[in-house]
Amino acid sequence: MQSNSYKYQRKELELKALLEITQAINENQSEEVLINIFKFTCLVHLDIRSLILYVAKEGDFEQRIAHGLKSKTPILLSVNAVEENKKTGSLSIRLEDGYSFGELETYLPVYHKEKLLAILFLKRKNKELELDLDFTQALANILVVALENKRFARRQLEQEVVKREMEIASQVQQLLFPAVLPNTEFLKAEVTYIPHSKVGGDYYDLIASGEDKLYFCIADVSGKGMAAALLMSNFQAALRTLLRSHTDLETLIQQLNFTLFDLTKGERFLTFFLGEYEFASGNLRFVNAGHNPPVLYGATSGTTEFLEAGTTILGAFEFVPFLEVGMREGLRDFTIHLYTDGLTEAMNPEEEEFGEERLREFIGKNKDRDPAQFHLEFRSAMDKFSKKVPFHDDLTLLSLRFSSQ
Repeated sequence: MQSNSYKYQRKELELKALLEITQAINENQSEEVLINIFKFTCLVHLDIRSLILYVAKEGDFEQRIAHGLKSKTPILLSVNAVEENKKTGSLSIRLEDGYSFGELETYLPVYHKEKLLAILFLKRKNKELELDLDFTQALANILVVALENKRFARRQLEQEVVKREMEIASQVQQLLFPAVLPNTEFLKAEVTYIPHSKVGGDYYDLIASGEDKLYFCIADVSGKGMAAALLMSNFQAALRTLLRSHTDLETLIQQLNFTLFDLTKGERFLTFFLGEYEFASGNLRFVNAGHNPPVLYGATSGTTEFLEAGTTILGAFEFVPFLEVGMREGLRDFTIHLYTDGLTEAMNPEEEEFGEERLREFIGKNKDRDPAQFHLEFRSAMDKFSKKVPFHDDLTLLSLRFSSQ
């Protein structure tokens, strides 16, 4: 069994690896730079001892990485030597005499639109430690599609490049979201996320700090697509780094704003809400940076309120012009609903917006429901309201129910 500390460290390393390779893509680094970053990530961050990466090229698979091998491996694999079984996801590879992949543990096929783009062969350093194959495969996919993009760019296939980039951005965005939301007797969480396009600009996260403190946030970045996804990737990395340093909320917000402004020079910005809850004291501190105010429902008081204290949007100005940290003390048995403007601005055929008041009324009618059931009812209510009118923005609703210990 892997300890929670090991899993946390592994998650941080994975996020660092993701940040490094997406930054290199954003900076339009060369193919060799991207390949070296991927190789370094596998060997150092992902505890891989040996690897080979073959990438599709003109009807064959060309060896682009080979490390830690004693046996002889082919520089080129003929496409005719690779047989795919798409039902089982397995490959059968015929090798000429003298070649072998026997010393490697496993392989990961990398697909795009059911087309095999690459094959990654791996061997772990320590067989007792679990290898996150999904993350490794996703990272390989990001690398390989980026390499494909460069080839398409050289052939001036701009439309296809944009399409592929959107798929990379979608993968980046999905890796930023929590893989699993908590569902315990003390905290239950549920999310509804409906992107307007393949790559949205919404982001939400839950970050534990020890056993007694939880940070939770939601954000909406200006713009869509690759640029928005990469900006959000940088933002999450900065946020997690600051939280690990136990920075107070005032300093944290100022630093996040400066990081965004430095990256985009004020050309892009985001709205952001960050909450900090201490289970022992029941104290909630929060900052609302120009975001839609979350709705707090207290089971004891039976009241709802919007959490508005904070500041303006982040990234638009070099310095935050004003800042107020909100505080609620001794909170027990309460629910908080965080959402983006895609929810309140959803339209019906009469061009009416769903609005904050309608959301508050819905919460009041369903205040005692479990988060999972609450979201089922919400999706039903939204479908009934919108009557199939398409959403013109991403829609995110994150609900957290805290219970007394």
